[in-house]
Amino acid sequence: MKLTLGPILFYWQRQQIMDFYADMAEQPLEVIYLGETVCSKRRALSLDDWMGLARELRQASGAEVVLSGLTLIEAASELSSLRRLCENGEIKVEANDMAAVQFLSSRGVEFVGGPALNIYNAYALDELVSRGMSRWVPPVECSAHLLAALIEQARDADVSLPEIEVFAWGYLPLAYSARCFTARAENLPKDDCGFICQNYPEGIPMTTQEGQVLFTLNGIQTMSGGISNLLAEYPRMARMGIDALRLSPRAQNMNEIVQQFDEVRRGGQPPLAVDGCNGYWHGQAGMLTVEEVGLC
Repeated sequence: MKLTLGPILFYWQRQQIMDFYADMAEQPLEVIYLGETVCSKRRALSLDDWMGLARELRQASGAEVVLSGLTLIEAASELSSLRRLCENGEIKVEANDMAAVQFLSSRGVEFVGGPALNIYNAYALDELVSRGMSRWVPPVECSAHLLAALIEQARDADVSLPEIEVFAWGYLPLAYSARCFTARAENLPKDDCGFICQNYPEGIPMTTQEGQVLFTLNGIQTMSGGISNLLAEYPRMARMGIDALRLSPRAQNMNEIVQQFDEVRRGGQPPLAVDGCNGYWHGQAGMLTVEEVGLC
């Protein structure tokens, strides 16, 4: 299976971004996603900057580089920026909104379907494949059973399958809102937030009254409270025919995570259990960790 590095979901400062990708260029990654998917106000890098970084990474690492678009479009200016991204004419794009699908399909170019497109059956998948989707990231709440059923449905219906890329590690992006939760937590208006997200390079943990981390707030995005980790599920995913595993960037220890997954795909023994959560993959509540015996 390919190892892919998803787009950075948090708001990092420019130098942190550049240092991170200089480090990732040396890792065994086949695909690297770049760009802003959460908030259009995050402008540490412009589109021209992302394009330049894409060219450098492609040359330095040999990896395929993909530019990811916004997930929630709220203004005409964001739609215009998305169109410019989709019409870059050089770098493949990950569509996280149907507007991007329209822009890309109208140009007849291949694209990646991101996890926010909410595809749950083979017929919807076939529609997007016919419009140019060559790789698909299922919604993060999809279980192994649901995904296997979709693959079987596609084969029974003689539907062409794109490459399938599973979100295998990182904070799960669960929902998006017009309201900025990070600004609200700091008693700031969204339109005058002062880019407060930069103070939280891995989001704001949201806990229950008992002190259990339930969610992670990241601007307009609500994420899982724990890291989703499917490393122990590698053998099952290999049997299912999954083509790629997505690792979502964190500010710390990302090299170690890439190396752990690379070791397993090269024949190393996967762990029997993992730190983090994997409930969604087993058809359970996403925040749970399901041990190898099948108990929560």
